[in-house]
Amino acid sequence: MAWVLSRSRTASDAGTVKKEPEAKRAKKEPEAAKPARPRRSPLSLLVRFVAMVFAFAFMVAFAVVLAKLTLEPSPASVDLTHTNLHPGASLKLYLDQPEMRDAIKQIGGNILLGVPFGILVPIIAPKTRGLLRIALLTAVVMLLVEFAQGALVEGRAFDIDDVILNTAGALIGYLLLGRRLSRAVHKKPAAKKASAKKA
Repeated sequence: MAWVLSRSRTASDAGTVKKEPEAKRAKKEPEAAKPARPRRSPLSLLVRFVAMVFAFAFMVAFAVVLAKLTLEPSPASVDLTHTNLHPGASLKLYLDQPEMRDAIKQIGGNILLGVPFGILVPIIAPKTRGLLRIALLTAVVMLLVEFAQGALVEGRAFDIDDVILNTAGALIGYLLLGRRLSRAVHKKPAAKKASAKKA
């Protein structure tokens, strides 16, 4: 009987000895699973800072140009301007002009006016990345500009087609350069490999 009890004790002891390492492993596994925080090198931080400063400077310059082109009074155009709330109405007028050059100037100029917005905004504010966000942000800003034109500036009028063309330009700028530049400037350092963690 004593031999049986001693045998059962040794068996239970052996079980606890085997279970202890497994419990320790279970505790250690979550710690090992935590990814190491990637660190940015001083050089990458400097490059990012310089890129942000340049983007901000260009954005200020763009805002000045935008204000000059859209908010400068034009008394000579008072009889020629009219408010347009119907999408496509002004585009039709542009395309019906005798010379195609004038239509290209009007349509192309409004598209080009939105391109810098689509390039610079994602660099300054990376959370604005995405076609929908860029489109909404550009449309809101340009709507405010158009409202200011129609209400405050002599010789200027609100035109919904200008907002559409500006937004299209911003999307073009975002797809061509804005998205790539923003990802390059705000690129996160690569996480360490699992083999490097074990070593």
